[in-house]
Amino acid sequence: MNDLRFDAQKWRADSEQDTGANHQALILIAEDEPEIADILAAYLARSGMRAVHATDGIKTLALHSSMKPDLILLDIQMPKMDGWKVLTELRQHSQTPVIMLTAMDQDVDKLVALRIGADDYVIKPFNPAEVVARVQAVLRRTMDSRQQHTQHILRVEPFEVDLESHAISINQDGQRHLLSLTLTEFKLLTHFIHSPKRVFTRGELLEACLPEGDTLERTVDSHISKLRKKLEVLGIHGIPAGVRGVGYRFRGES
Repeated sequence: MNDLRFDAQKWRADSEQDTGANHQALILIAEDEPEIADILAAYLARSGMRAVHATDGIKTLALHSSMKPDLILLDIQMPKMDGWKVLTELRQHSQTPVIMLTAMDQDVDKLVALRIGADDYVIKPFNPAEVVARVQAVLRRTMDSRQQHTQHILRVEPFEVDLESHAISINQDGQRHLLSLTLTEFKLLTHFIHSPKRVFTRGELLEACLPEGDTLERTVDSHISKLRKKLEVLGIHGIPAGVRGVGYRFRGES
C-alpha cells in the first residue's frame, strides 16, 4: 500500500501541472479506507476530474445531497450504513450513476447491485486506472442519454414540451403542472413554442397543426380560442397572441 500511496502522490503532482483548474466531473468516493480513497482521487485528478471523499454511508448521502456529484464510487462494506442501503436510498430519489467497489466477488452480489440500480461493479483489489476508465465510460453513457433526452425537450418559460411523450407542462411557483390538451391544441402550442418570435398565418397553422380534412381557416380560430381558455384557467393570459391582419404568434409584443 505504501508503494501505491507514493504512486498516487506522484500522479497528483503531475495532474496539478497537466490539468490545472480545468476539472470537470465531480466524483464522490464513498470508501472507509483512506489509502484507497487517496489513490482513486489522485488517478481521477490526473484525468481531469474532481473528487470528494466520504468515510461512511451517512456522510455519503449527506455529501450527495449537498454537492450533487456526477458519479459515486460506492464501497459496499462501510460503517454506519453499508453500500447496499446507501444505493437503495439513493435510487428512491436520484439517478446519479453509481459504480460499486467491493471485495465481494460472487455473481449473486453483482446481480443484486445491478438490480438495485448500480451502473457498474468493480472488484477489489483493482487497478485504479481501470476504475477511472469505468468512470469515464459510465459518464459518457450518462451524457449521451442526457443529450438524447434534451433533443426532444423544448423549453420556453413557463412551458416545457416533451416531444417524445406528447406532453406539455407549465412551471408555476416551483410546481410543475401537466396540461390537458387535445392533439390539435398540443400541435398548435408546440408550433408556437418552437418559434416563439415568429408570426404564423392561419393557413400555415392549418397546414402544420390541424388534421387532414380541415380546410377552413376559421377552424384555426376555434382551436386557438379553446387553447387560450385552458391556459387562462391556469393564470396564463395572452398566449397565443393574435396579430391583426396576419395570424398568431406565441405571445404579444412586450
